[in-house]
Amino acid sequence: MKDLVILVATHKKYQMPTEKIYLPLHVGREGKEDLGYQGDNTGDNISIKNPNYCELTGLYWAWKNLDCEYIGLCHYRRYFSNKGLIQRFLHRHNKFELILTESEIRGLLKEYDVILPKKRNYYIETVWSHYKNAHYIKDLEETKKIIEEKYPEYLDSFEKVMSGRKLHLYNMFVMKKELFDEYCQWLFDLLFELEKSVEINNYNKYQKRIYGFLSERIFNVWMQKKGIKVKELKVVNLHKNNWFRKIIQFVSRKITGGKRKA
Repeated sequence: MKDLVILVATHKKYQMPTEKIYLPLHVGREGKEDLGYQGDNTGDNISIKNPNYCELTGLYWAWKNLDCEYIGLCHYRRYFSNKGLIQRFLHRHNKFELILTESEIRGLLKEYDVILPKKRNYYIETVWSHYKNAHYIKDLEETKKIIEEKYPEYLDSFEKVMSGRKLHLYNMFVMKKELFDEYCQWLFDLLFELEKSVEINNYNKYQKRIYGFLSERIFNVWMQKKGIKVKELKVVNLHKNNWFRKIIQFVSRKITGGKRKA
């Protein structure tokens, strides 16, 4: 049994970190070409649901099939980093040098319960209104109903998160596997229940990633409720952000009501 595993969710062949703690995981592997990475379609899995669940099919696989003491998730283009401004400048052409190392992770886990990305600030809108502008709000409303019915003790945390303006995104984390297992039990119980009541056949390809989008929000709800000690870190993106495209997408959401295509 490995004591520390950081999953690197990917759907394509890509350069990967060299440290052994990083495990490239081909999410949505079922029916796809073998990339030479561990697939999420072995053992107990929901790999076939990847178009709707995104990286969550990797989380489910790890929950059901992986035995370790600590577990984390990042993405093939996004990783945790705690490097300062000078180091980020010096390694701007080789961002792999900025990725959080095993020794850095172990040091942080001695002091904190979980490592998370720094929150994104939406500034001019709440988490709730942002979802309404970007996606179908009826799905978030239905999620709230299920929480009310099955986990009413989480309702106050749900309201606090949704009325706030900041959010941990990307479903990225590092935490104890037993805490992760507890989260997954809660998360997938909610999402599988939600599947019974939402209709997404008329959604475009982008909007069909519904459970990935929702999980980013309710992960914050779970964290809010748990009240555990969190260390927030920067996320290094191996590709440059296209800010012009992001601005266009933001304006488009305001105009179209969030029903943009992928």
